[in-house]
Amino acid sequence: MSVRRLLVANRGEIARRIFGTCEEMGIEAVAVFSEADREAAFVSEADLAVSLGGFAPSESYLRAEAIVEAALRVGADAVHPGYGFLSEDAGFARQVIGAGLTWVGPPPRAMELMGDKLAAKELMARAGVPVLSAALPGEASEIGFPVMVKAAAGGGGRGMRIVRSGERLAAEVESARREAEAAFGDGRVFLERLVEDSRHIEVQVMADAHGNTAVLYERECSIQRRHQKIVEEAPSPFVDEDLRGRLSEAAVAAAEAVDYVGAGTVEFLVARDGEFWFLEMNTRLQVEHPVTEEITGLDLVRLQIEAARGKDLSERLRGVSARGHAIEARIYAEDPAAGFLPTAGRMHRFELSGRGIRVETGVESGDEIGVHYDPMLAKVVAWAPGRDEAAARLSRALRRASIHGPVTNRDLLVRILEHPEFLAGRTDTGFLERHSPAELGRPLPTGAEERLSAVAAALAAQAGRRESAGVLSTIPSGWRNNPSQLQVVDLVGVRGEIRVGYSLSAGVVVEVDGEALGVTGLSECGPDRVGLEVDGVLGFYRVNRVGDTHYVDGPGGLSRLVEKDRYPMPGGAEQSGSLQAPMPGRVVEVASGEGDEVEKGEVLVVMEAMKMEHGLRAPHSGKVVSVLAAPGEQVASGQVLVVMAE
Repeated sequence: MSVRRLLVANRGEIARRIFGTCEEMGIEAVAVFSEADREAAFVSEADLAVSLGGFAPSESYLRAEAIVEAALRVGADAVHPGYGFLSEDAGFARQVIGAGLTWVGPPPRAMELMGDKLAAKELMARAGVPVLSAALPGEASEIGFPVMVKAAAGGGGRGMRIVRSGERLAAEVESARREAEAAFGDGRVFLERLVEDSRHIEVQVMADAHGNTAVLYERECSIQRRHQKIVEEAPSPFVDEDLRGRLSEAAVAAAEAVDYVGAGTVEFLVARDGEFWFLEMNTRLQVEHPVTEEITGLDLVRLQIEAARGKDLSERLRGVSARGHAIEARIYAEDPAAGFLPTAGRMHRFELSGRGIRVETGVESGDEIGVHYDPMLAKVVAWAPGRDEAAARLSRALRRASIHGPVTNRDLLVRILEHPEFLAGRTDTGFLERHSPAELGRPLPTGAEERLSAVAAALAAQAGRRESAGVLSTIPSGWRNNPSQLQVVDLVGVRGEIRVGYSLSAGVVVEVDGEALGVTGLSECGPDRVGLEVDGVLGFYRVNRVGDTHYVDGPGGLSRLVEKDRYPMPGGAEQSGSLQAPMPGRVVEVASGEGDEVEKGEVLVVMEAMKMEHGLRAPHSGKVVSVLAAPGEQVASGQVLVVMAE
């Protein structure tokens, strides 16, 4: 089968990733896009692009018939599903094949067998692959608590909940069902025994239609939040040759049990003593596939296309060995200090690079981060000869990145990569339960570093005013030709207000909060960059001003500083105790009523946004005064949902 024009039934960074391989192979690339993605980078990079209409996934990327029709309309001869959306939908695969197109994925029957997690566990048990005991929601007593609620028809953390007692079971099952229905169109869930302090290790398999199945090493995916991976690496620091052999044997048995063809991943839960159990098989390309590519030198997308063409891959897959170590970190638009609530808004600057660094992203500077899709912004991968060096390269690249806009998990990722437990390879799925995400995710710059960034912001601002001044543009202060006192700028950072006073009339004089700063020179001072020398140490600061917000990338990391208005207009204070929507979304559940007494941290409202449910919690203990939202209501960011009294 030939593949000359390939339609990618996906969006963002995975669409761009597949386009890259298409270009190398001389294959024309076709994109499909929603109205929310009309201006996205992946659309303009494709040779052709077809609109699916709508904004939400159900109106666009989940419309199987529309995608197949788009492929036929542009004369595509193959479809690649990427991951997520319809990538594990056997019905979609059959529609593609039924239309006479090549499906770049496994046989629909294999997808069907592995797509139902309960049926897959039964099949694996018959194939001799170890499995965990499971039960339906009404049969929890058969396996005992704690349990994991899991979606029967999907993965990726959607529809998953840990339940430690029977009191919470019904509510968590209902929440998981809603989330699974929204993500996969199938609300079935089941219960699985929870194994504490375990590792999540997966094995990459690649198979062709000629009976060849190869294992391409394992990946460690234990660092997770909300049951979704955020740091992955290959090979696993925990796996020795004996365990690798046993995992590989089980993965091959799993793939061969369903006559698998193409790229797939068999996921296992691994206990401290090396005992392991089958979790699921992802019948698609994984988000974290780049770490496998980095250590093996293989292009998994190319191998997928070649397998779909019917090629014999035995020569390509024979004798594959691992070289060095690779680690991937996923950057999300979310706030670790607020329970990983997604964030949205304009990404004013998004720049990330470094030696030995691979970046895959669907986001560019100036893009609007919306609420319709998963909040992942980028995957950043570091390769090095050894694990410690790979972690250091990745941490440095993340520290030096310019990410100006919505709050992200970047600082959390840096602290994970630099954590003693991670560096020692002692990671498990409970890592972020032992170590507070809010603490690990606090802004990287120290108080002293934030104050220096505030000085850089103030000096860059005066340089900008001087540069744009119509007259007297050479006056150093930017305001007076005979200054009698320091110019003063009040900025607010994460640690509170910072007052910067400065004068450039006769040398450099700087005060921070009334105390002299030992500035020994300015190597440069422009609107975008300041070279600030303090006590003989020179540091460089990149400054990006957006309205009254200064984004300053300094030696200690990113500082976000808001300049206070010198002459603020009078205005009313926000109603005390109000619980606001942190983003646009749909209210799923209101868990409190007027007059209820609630405790701090108690969930008052459940919202759905970015394909996940998010519990909004009481900011303090007290009484609910009024409820201003109803289930099913679409709400705007900042809209008051509940008002409380202390």
